[in-house]
Parts: sequence; structure tokens; C-alpha cells
Amino acid sequence: MSDCPPGWTRAPLREICAINPRVDKNSIDAKSSVSFVPMSAVEAETGKIDVSQIRSFGAVRKGYTPFRTGDVLFAKITPCMENGKIAIVPALASEYGFGSTEFHVLRPANGIDSRFLYHAISNRAFRFHAQHHMTGAVGQKRVPASVLEAHAIGLPPTNEQRRIVKRIEALFDEIDRGVESLRDAKRGIGLYRQSLLKSAFEGRLTADWRAKNPDKLESPEALFASIREEREQRYQAAFDEWERATAEWHDNGELGKKPTKPKRPSDFAVEACLSAEDFGELSNQWLWLHLSNLGQVSGGLTKSQKRDLLPLKAKYLRVANVYSNRLNLNQIKEIGVSEEELRKTRLVDGDLLFVEGNGSIEQIGRVAVWNDSVPDMTHQNHLIRFRTNGLLSPRFALYFMISPLGRRRITAQASSTSGLHTLSISKVAGLPVPLCSPAEQAEIVRILDDRLAAIDTLEAEIDANFTRAETLRQSILKQAFSGQLVPQNPEDEPAEVLLERIKADKATQTPKGATRKRQAVTA
Repeated sequence: MSDCPPGWTRAPLREICAINPRVDKNSIDAKSSVSFVPMSAVEAETGKIDVSQIRSFGAVRKGYTPFRTGDVLFAKITPCMENGKIAIVPALASEYGFGSTEFHVLRPANGIDSRFLYHAISNRAFRFHAQHHMTGAVGQKRVPASVLEAHAIGLPPTNEQRRIVKRIEALFDEIDRGVESLRDAKRGIGLYRQSLLKSAFEGRLTADWRAKNPDKLESPEALFASIREEREQRYQAAFDEWERATAEWHDNGELGKKPTKPKRPSDFAVEACLSAEDFGELSNQWLWLHLSNLGQVSGGLTKSQKRDLLPLKAKYLRVANVYSNRLNLNQIKEIGVSEEELRKTRLVDGDLLFVEGNGSIEQIGRVAVWNDSVPDMTHQNHLIRFRTNGLLSPRFALYFMISPLGRRRITAQASSTSGLHTLSISKVAGLPVPLCSPAEQAEIVRILDDRLAAIDTLEAEIDANFTRAETLRQSILKQAFSGQLVPQNPEDEPAEVLLERIKADKATQTPKGATRKRQAVTA
């Protein structure tokens, strides 16, 4: 054909392979052992498949998909199809294996290389096409067999198929080696990031700085005196405001609710907050305090239908906006608020936001610092806010919370005997955090800002190389299926002759015993 290289032709998949071929199950002994392949046994993107599970044929006779060695399994359900759960069936325990009903089975005809067929349907271009022709309800969409049957590909002669596959696999092996090196580098970066954060809060990162700047250090007693003074000043300001509001209340005839008198903060001892558990030699220089001693912890806005009726609207952050040391502000929603709620929940520069709960214990307590990039921003109740009193640097607190030491504290607070893992305002208020002199906090933040920015830049370049590797794979496949990857050999049997022979073979085949309609049971 005019759009094909010499010796090639175009053919729909239904002409070069059997799709979901039937098996004469009556010929198989119910007690015989067969390989079993659930969806989880096929690895995404790699083509790897585990056929080590063995079941009796009687256990899989009904409700499972049959296949044999050399067949290509294609996951038809979302998101498995989009993720690339596609594989060639290797040697099995017996002639036939069985697996999830969410697989389509493609059995190549004589003269069609299984590996060529695999690459024809595993590439991103075909999966994109299949995704846009799925049917069914959201979350249960599937690729109909008809999409596979009608999909036409460029078909080269059998020998050229083998040469193409050999070249693809050689090039992919080179890419795989490069990708593995990138993975090693990324793992190393992750370990270095954690080691850097750990050293910061063990005092090793600023050991030289402390030796050169003894005049900028503060003793634990001095830090405690600063905390007491700040707490007293805050209490006095609240008390003065209460007296003013109470006087105004009396002048207005005592209408409305009487202002609540603030409570004087309870005192705490130096010894109760010192710990050598994590700080070693720094236990006599740094303090170990709860967040509640260093600022205010509060909740956010609950979502309700009544809020839609409120005339005042405000932008608010959700769990989806807060990641570890990162804010994603691409999608910001609005919520109805009262003026009093807006005043209480409005975020200010430097507020820390903790994710209250998540299905994974590793994701609970994700924390980021608000950067005041959007004015009048509030937050939902599933984000817990900590606002420092000024003695604790917000970024110093953030870096501690994402360090191995901080993460250990957060997961310990979130642990629950009921199996549910969540944080609460009181749990966040009880999180311990180290406190050192403001000058040392600033030095630690400066060093971490510089080094972590360099790490992020390197990691972004590695991620870009992952993308380039995948783009290169797709480029190789595009060349392969357009006849540009290997040269044509005029001595090869033309693909049109191969296709005619496949059609003739199909016409002479005697249909085998039909199976009953498979039940919709997913392994």
C-alpha cells in the first residue's frame, strides 16, 4: 500500500491474531494444575508477568479468562489499561493458564511475532486511542474487544518483524540501564535530603557556626525567660482588650454576650522540657517544647450547605493544596464565611498547615508554610494551622517537621489503636519541636534553603530525564511501526503474502468447542 514501506501492508488486528479465543474446557481434567494470573501479577509498563500461582482447573473453570504461552494479555479496565498492564504469556504449568476477566487475550497467527504484537498495543499512542474509546460507567470503564479488532497497524514481513523486535529490545535495554541509573541517583538524593535534615537538628550542620559565634547563642534559661516574657505580653494585651470590650459592653447596656476574660497562661519548668533523646550534646543548649508553648494551634472551616447562603465568600485551602514543603495553588475554591470566621481563619505569612488525616500514615501530617501569595486566604478544617509567637522561625519549624526526627514525632502522635490515623488540634499542639537561639535558627534555615534548593534543581533535572527516556521509547516505537527502525530486505516474503496465508489458514480451521459465556468475575 502507498503509505507502507516496501514489503509491508496494513491490517486490522482481527486479521493477524485471534482476540479472546475460546478453549474446549471439556478436554481439561478438573484436577489438573494450571497457572493463574490475577491482574496484580502483571506489572505496569514493563511487560513483566508472574505466572507462579497455581490452582486446580476446577477452581478456575468458570469466571476466568483462558490463555496459553505466547498470547498477549491486555488489561481492558481503567486504570490498569492506561497504566500499561500488558504482557506476553511465558511458559505455563500446563497448556492453558487462567486469569482475570479484565484481560483481553490476543493470540498471534502463524508468522506474527508475539513481541511485535505486544509492542503494537503497549505503546502510548494506542493506549491513548483505546482510552478514548472505552465504554461503561466512571471507574468501571473498559476497552471493548471491537476496539482491538478494528485497530489497523503497519505489518512487515515475518523476518522484518523479528529484526524490528530485536532492535527495539536492544535500544530499550540501553534506555533501561540509563533509567536505572537515574533511579539510583534519585534514591541517593532522597537519602542525602533526609541526612541533611537530620544533621540540622542534631546540631552537626551548625557546629562550626556555634564555635565561631558564641555571643549569638542563648542558654535554655534565657530562651525560657523570653518565652515567659512573650506569653505574659500576649496575656496582658488580651487582658487589656478584654477590659476595653467589657467597658464598652457595660456602656451599651450589657447587650449581647459578655466578653470572656482571658486565662493567664500556666507556667512550665525548664527541666520538664529538656531531653537528650535526640540532641545528645545539644541537650544542654537547645530546648524541647510543645508547639502550644510557642504559638497558637487552630482549626479551619467546616464545609456545609448553609455556607452557600452566606453573602461573603473567601478563598480557602484544602488538603489537596498542601504537600510536604510545597503548596499547589492551581485549583483554589471559595467558601461562604462570616466576617468573624474570616477574621479568625485568615492565613498570614508564615502560618504552618498540617494535613489532618490521610489513608496512608506516611501522608498524615504533611506540612507546608503559607507564603501569603493570595490575599484573604482561609483553610478547611482538615488543615490544622500553627501560628508562631515569633520565637520559633516558621521555616525552622517546617524543616524540623519534615526531617526524620519530626516525621517520627508526627506519626507517633497520629498512631491509633483503632486502626485510624489522624491528627487533631490537640495532637498538633502536643507535637514537640526543638528551640535554639534565633540567630542559630536563621543560620540553619539559610543553609537548608540553599542546599535543598540545589537538591530540588538536581531532582527536577532527573525527572526531566525520566520524561526524555519515555519520549525516546515512544519515538523508537513510532519509527518501528513506520518502517524506519531497520532497513527492508527485498528478499523477505511480502507481508501481503503472509496476510493471505493467515486468512487461508483461518478459513480451513475447524471451530473448537465453545465455552459458556464467561461470568463477570474479576480475579
